[in-house]
Amino acid sequence: MQVLKFGGSSVANAENIEKVVSIIQHKSTEEKVIVVVSALGGMTDLLLECGMLASQGDESYKDKLHVAEARHMETVKALVPITQQSRILSHVKTQCNELEDICNGIFLLKELSAATKDRIVSYGELLSSQILVARLSSIGLDAEWKDARNLITTNNNHTNATVNFAVSNELIAAYFSNTDHGVTVLPGFIAFDENRKTTTLGRGGSDYTAAIIAAAVDAQILEIWTDVSGMMTADPRLVPTAKAIPRISYQEAMELSHFGAKVIYPPTIQPVMKKEIPVWIKNTFAPTDEGTLIESNRSSNGKNIRGISSVNDIVLLSLEGSGMIGIPGFSKRLFEALAQERINVILITQGSSEHSICVGIDHQNAGPAKRAIDTAFSYEIETGKVEPLSIEAGLSIIALVGDNMKNHTGISGKMFGALGRNGVNVRAIAQGSSERNISTVISKNDVKKAINVLHEEFFETSYKQLHLFVTGVGNVGSKLLAQIKQQQTYLQEHLRLQIKVVSIANSKKMYFNDEGVDLSNWKEQLQQGEQMNTQQFVETIQSKNLRNAVFADVTANSEIAHSYDSLLQRSISIVACNKIACSSPYEYYRKLKDLAKEYNAQFFFETNVGAGLPVIGTLNDLLRSGDQINRIEAVLSGTLNYVFNNYDGSKTFAQVVQDAQDEGYTEPDPRLDLSGTDVMRKIMILAREAGEQLEMEDITNKSFMPPSCMQGSVDDFYAEMGKHETHFASLYNEAKVAGNKLKFVASYNNGKASVGLQQIPPQHDLYHLYGKDNVVLFYTNRYVEQPLVVKGAGAGAEVTASGVFADIIRAGR
Repeated sequence: MQVLKFGGSSVANAENIEKVVSIIQHKSTEEKVIVVVSALGGMTDLLLECGMLASQGDESYKDKLHVAEARHMETVKALVPITQQSRILSHVKTQCNELEDICNGIFLLKELSAATKDRIVSYGELLSSQILVARLSSIGLDAEWKDARNLITTNNNHTNATVNFAVSNELIAAYFSNTDHGVTVLPGFIAFDENRKTTTLGRGGSDYTAAIIAAAVDAQILEIWTDVSGMMTADPRLVPTAKAIPRISYQEAMELSHFGAKVIYPPTIQPVMKKEIPVWIKNTFAPTDEGTLIESNRSSNGKNIRGISSVNDIVLLSLEGSGMIGIPGFSKRLFEALAQERINVILITQGSSEHSICVGIDHQNAGPAKRAIDTAFSYEIETGKVEPLSIEAGLSIIALVGDNMKNHTGISGKMFGALGRNGVNVRAIAQGSSERNISTVISKNDVKKAINVLHEEFFETSYKQLHLFVTGVGNVGSKLLAQIKQQQTYLQEHLRLQIKVVSIANSKKMYFNDEGVDLSNWKEQLQQGEQMNTQQFVETIQSKNLRNAVFADVTANSEIAHSYDSLLQRSISIVACNKIACSSPYEYYRKLKDLAKEYNAQFFFETNVGAGLPVIGTLNDLLRSGDQINRIEAVLSGTLNYVFNNYDGSKTFAQVVQDAQDEGYTEPDPRLDLSGTDVMRKIMILAREAGEQLEMEDITNKSFMPPSCMQGSVDDFYAEMGKHETHFASLYNEAKVAGNKLKFVASYNNGKASVGLQQIPPQHDLYHLYGKDNVVLFYTNRYVEQPLVVKGAGAGAEVTASGVFADIIRAGR
């Protein structure tokens, strides 16, 4: 014998019921079938609304009742041949009239008791099950309707009654041992108490009805047909990559269902588990899908974690006080106070110090819980032994579930590490001795991010998804987007990393798309964006609260650079091409480094020095391996190196600088390069990374530029350089006569830093430096006479973009 249960979505309308009929037809050819059905989809809520409106004196309940009647009538007419409709239509009409009489009584009394609620909602299952029998009979199946209230007996705890299994099992077994019908259809969810008043088994109780009957008749299997293909590793509405779970143990299924997995009603498992009857979760709309088999055999399935679930809208109740320490009975009194108010405790945690005890409950019970507990401990509160109960709202529980977690070290560490890296604060933790469930309490606002983070950590073997926000899509930024587009397949295949650009911005526009910016036409999308506002841009990034978030700053904007701290505090990693933050006053630089460490975020700025060259990374590797930086000599301006490599008297100095700007090697204002300011920033950043507390005013700048060139506009700058051509020519000629080359050199030695134009002789390491190349010489305890040299292109949009890209990949990994 098989028991099949069909949920509300499976019988929502005539079309869906036909799918149910097809499944029953197939099953009934094998053996006898017992079918349990829910009300038509949405009907229970509609009937409850009728009752509530009537109790409030709102006559619109009549309109709602007419909607309910019309749905059932239309369903009958669509399913049953016209020659066979009269009996079932008459029955539906009679039932709807009874329902209307009840609601009229509620309207007159202005009162809706729990018992009356049960009576009202029972009509949903009574009608749907009778309509299904009429359809099955119309196609020649030997189908009988049986009122489940005559088989299942409960106490009188209306809306959530407790089953009397001794009586119910006897009634069920006796009935089905004497019936010869091939298909028996019963309404789920409803029962009778000992006085034959209608009760219900709690929302989702149709599953429970099916399990009670399956256990009583020793069914071979219980199939629960719903609108999803089994239990999932996470809620697919929150996690698009959630996967179906092929096999799961009874215990795991109970844990997941208690913690929010809606596929199965939590009490369902208990009756069938005792009899070891398998439960198969199947999809009415995809009947060939495998679904999920719940059974006693615990298959490892290759995963220590079976699923991730959540309970939303909980509050934490915290009872604290020094008077609790070492005193027996405090926990007992706390739970007694909650039990007397019929308040269910979802989570419990207590520190070994016994100074506090913390429980999680549904937010709707917060008020009654506080009154009950404060009353129970009124003496201790008055005498100062215990603090008044504190309540923290706006919380949710995330639960990791899996039988195979037991004796596997590192699960908790992996869980909390993943949450911490994404800025998800854990308010409370609970783990039972069975090691089947690790539950954490977090902010409700973090639930979606947290579940996705954990699902990626424990279930995603294909790739990790990084959410990237890019500001600055000019010369370098546009090259960066092109490189990301080009490498997407490679990164996913070889590094298991998917970079999803979810925002782009420039000085005029900002555009967000959580599904990902189309990198083939991002310019058009950007034009459709909102007007750029830095504060709003940053706040939007924060409010989106996406996992594995990285902010890439490819601008020279001071306002953006000074928003890094607020992003790091939300565990959003930063990749900065912008040098302003790290060359700001040391206090801000240090703050950013400390915030990155405190909030488990990454702060990378490799392209601040040497464009795409691994200068800062190499310096950090030296320090991490125990070396010490004693001296640095470097040519750090690709612009100045290009200028002095190309200035040979055939063109004026101003023309060579213009060529450099045309090639994109200079800052938008070339004076930042030629004044040495940009080089000062770079050597200061290197000195700071080496451990020196250095400010810009501490750096000596031996400028070669006439002061008059540095005044006015950029056009004035070029005009003034033309007037001083003899000055530049004399610098060149003097070096040429001596057989030297001009290089703008940055130095750091014994805590002192300087920049300036120098004549470099042929035997020096800096002499053979061509084009726009940079070079950095590290003299350390290990590299004393022969320095460690990092050399290569130090300017250009492509190499700078590649450096930013490399930092993004590092942040993502």
